[in-house]
Amino acid sequence: MSGPLVPSVRGIVDLSHPLDDGTPVYPGDPVARIEPATTIEEHGYNVLHVRMGSQTGTHVDAPFHFLEDGARIDELPLELFLGPAVVADLRGRAPRTPITWADLAPVADRLGPGRMLLLHTGWDAHWGTDAYFAHPYLDGDAAQRLVDAGVRTIGLDALSLDETVLDGESAGGFAAHLAVLGAGGVIVENLRNLSSVTSAEPVVSVLPLRLTGADGAPVRAVAFDVAG
Repeated sequence: MSGPLVPSVRGIVDLSHPLDDGTPVYPGDPVARIEPATTIEEHGYNVLHVRMGSQTGTHVDAPFHFLEDGARIDELPLELFLGPAVVADLRGRAPRTPITWADLAPVADRLGPGRMLLLHTGWDAHWGTDAYFAHPYLDGDAAQRLVDAGVRTIGLDALSLDETVLDGESAGGFAAHLAVLGAGGVIVENLRNLSSVTSAEPVVSVLPLRLTGADGAPVRAVAFDVAG
């Protein structure tokens, strides 16, 4: 046998936000609370008490997030969370603007079964501010076309794949979520640092915590630049 079984990794990019008490959450979701449960000084060892919702920080949505009979996070094939990705550069958009199929035209010919799509809006720059809630979002028609093309994993560097609705605003709906999750796919939200992904086709891991029966779970998302 000649050659390595696994391609060599030339670089790793961390795509995850740090988790702490200040982590932004979707309006109405539980906020994160992280505090010491034990300390070396008092108990001889450190343990943190971590409380948060399943959709906190950089995380993956399972179909059960919106569909009563949808697959839970621990029931999904691992292939959805690890594989080659296409990064679509969508920076420079105005707040609350939809991402349409036409916007994805530059990468459309690279999309298909087994490929993740990561939407690089640059909105991670607003993390921790009110502007983070006014992010661009994927419109329902574009989401359905992606599903029809065979894409089953879609991520973005913003709070939600659909428009985030704040108190007193009209409901924008969840067309993108329903299209992707309804096809048995998954959605990765709150990515960061996509500008540091320079590989034309990085291998991306968004493997979630194996929470039994959960609608989603936090992930440590990373992109690998690999040599063929």
